[in-house]
Amino acid sequence: MKALPLITTHCYLEHDGKFLMLHRVSKKDDVNRGKWIGVGGKFEEGEAPEECIRREVMEETGFELRSAKFRGTLTFIYDDKPPEYIFTYTSIDFVGDDTVTPECDEGIFRWVNKEDLMSLELWEGDRIMLEYILKDREKPYSLKLIYNKNDELTEAWELSERPVRIR
Repeated sequence: MKALPLITTHCYLEHDGKFLMLHRVSKKDDVNRGKWIGVGGKFEEGEAPEECIRREVMEETGFELRSAKFRGTLTFIYDDKPPEYIFTYTSIDFVGDDTVTPECDEGIFRWVNKEDLMSLELWEGDRIMLEYILKDREKPYSLKLIYNKNDELTEAWELSERPVRIR
């Protein structure tokens, strides 16, 4: 029997030209181990995407989202794992002490200058998605990212309007 797909959210909090990024280094069996990602996580039963991202941001950072901009969806297809569907958001409107770097049991948070994002160890698909966010693309995107068993991006598709292979 095939495992059910994973449905998650993530958000990139922005303040003073920096994004809050999480370096996933704490858990041994973490698919994201060693990567830098945004804040987020799995849905709880009955949650809408906006409820999930508000809860996840609060749990992981202590920041309360007042508003978040929906940026698009990511479909991650893995060679030997169930697919993951991710609702992506950004926010400049959150409450909390942004002079304090949050602590989290999943890794280490750091405020990263926008121009330094691409120098981080990122998933290749996240690089594509972050380029869309950094260009402040107006329309929500739909990206399909296909990885092999070595976690290498083998295909990337933009599906928002008409399918276009971008890698």
